[in-house]
Amino acid sequence: MGSITDVPGIKVGHVQQTGDGWLSGVTVVLPPPGTVGSVDVQGGGPATHETDALDPTTLVRQVDAVVLAGGSAFGLASAAGAQRWCEENGRGFSVPGGVVPIVPAAAIFDLGRGGDFSKRPTPDMGYAATAAAAAEKDGHDVGRGNVGAGTGALIGRTYKGGVGTASVTLEGGAVVGALAVVNALGLPTVEHAVLQESVVQPGPPLNTTLVVVATNAVLDVAECKRTASASHAGIARALNPSHTLADGDTVFCLATGTVALDRSDEAARQLGLITLQSAAADVVRLAILDGVASAGPVSTPAGDYGAYGGQMR
Repeated sequence: MGSITDVPGIKVGHVQQTGDGWLSGVTVVLPPPGTVGSVDVQGGGPATHETDALDPTTLVRQVDAVVLAGGSAFGLASAAGAQRWCEENGRGFSVPGGVVPIVPAAAIFDLGRGGDFSKRPTPDMGYAATAAAAAEKDGHDVGRGNVGAGTGALIGRTYKGGVGTASVTLEGGAVVGALAVVNALGLPTVEHAVLQESVVQPGPPLNTTLVVVATNAVLDVAECKRTASASHAGIARALNPSHTLADGDTVFCLATGTVALDRSDEAARQLGLITLQSAAADVVRLAILDGVASAGPVSTPAGDYGAYGGQMR
């Protein structure tokens, strides 16, 4: 399967809280300085922060960290902690007097799944997850399953979701990796067959699949945007249904820019980008299935609003 950290320089940190009403966490993807990034949001119910800044027509070109969190819109507060860590370490967009770290974020809905609706990620958790990522060695193992932002994740409102990751190395040395937080309305598909006949179960329609795609290829912001868009195909291949009104499906794309694609002529440029973007969709599908396979059993604390049970392996 590989992992997103097979892309040199990409690091991942998880922080989570369980027990005493908690069942949530934060995952931070920390790229090397100078990484270019963009995002594509195709879900109908997203909870996001600073995604507009990653549009190819705007001023920003580089991303300092990506925060994935539980806690729905409340959990976006964890991005402030990641931003604080980046500022302390001199990472950000240079302005008179200092730097402004560019830290986009997205969140899944897991409110109340630990029993207390008020227990959701904080800025301190975002700081800790960023520091944890920074402390890792290059190429480190990535925690999978019920960790970080995947701690309180569910799929189909019935089975446990979680964090998954995968990677592929292309001819020429470009590596494409993905990390997914799977909290989807839909259920996994295998060979285009839905594993469960009934997808929609009773409960609040609050779901999201969050993905970070990373590559060491040289891409500009517009090419990152197109890669993020193409990567949504991996969500659709892995989950049925996907991109619903009740999902906040969001894909970030990061390019560290150390391996040049063949751009000797227009045909070569197009072929290189199409190949990379097709690979991105494939690793997103694998990362999602890895997140489901790595998930643990569902437990329903007293007072939780939903009826959850079962386990998918």
